[in-house]
Amino acid sequence: MSQLTLDHVDRDEALVEAVAELHGTTRAGFLRTAALGGAALLSTLAAPPAATAKVCDVEILNFGLRFERLQATFYTQADELGTIGSMSEAKRRWARTLGAHERAHVRIIKQVLGPKAGPRPSFDFGDANATDAAFTRTAVAMEDLTVALLTGIVPAVQDRRLTAALLGLLTVEARHAAWARNIVGASPAPRPFDEPKSVDAVRGTLARTRFIVGQPRMTAKRRPGYTG
Repeated sequence: MSQLTLDHVDRDEALVEAVAELHGTTRAGFLRTAALGGAALLSTLAAPPAATAKVCDVEILNFGLRFERLQATFYTQADELGTIGSMSEAKRRWARTLGAHERAHVRIIKQVLGPKAGPRPSFDFGDANATDAAFTRTAVAMEDLTVALLTGIVPAVQDRRLTAALLGLLTVEARHAAWARNIVGASPAPRPFDEPKSVDAVRGTLARTRFIVGQPRMTAKRRPGYTG
């Protein structure tokens, strides 16, 4: 299986647009070709937001909402497809726990945003959650990316109460990433320090995955009960 990039995930570039609003588009070209979770992407995402970007807390939370919806739908569709059900008991517990957490994150962020919450994008994961191997590989990359994203955006939040809440979300996502890495036998803590990722960088990564589309598509005979 070839390296996963945002071109495969963010098909309608909803996340790419969100990142541009916060960090500009100067690094977009490079980010569209960087591997999801790769070292090159991580170092690019560590760059600070564009000085000219006019970022408000609502924009930051809406970007976070899009990303949490992406994750929640990824896990839920894998369950609906039977992918998670075919796994070992330990992996089923891992995948279903993370899926439940991501759905809870969506609900909480939507409650905080209220009527300011953005519309839900549609998703097309292709075969990224259709098999045990593909699902696991993509989940590990997603969890690593989420930790880097939250590390990058939390300092930009102006409301200190929201900062505290997002830090609580960050610590949970860090545990997700460690658990995911343990599942595949990778080191849960490969580096002494994590590099933060800007919204611009994450946006580019998601654009290359092409997971976000105009209309949802999946191979299951029935649609998932939850779509983010």
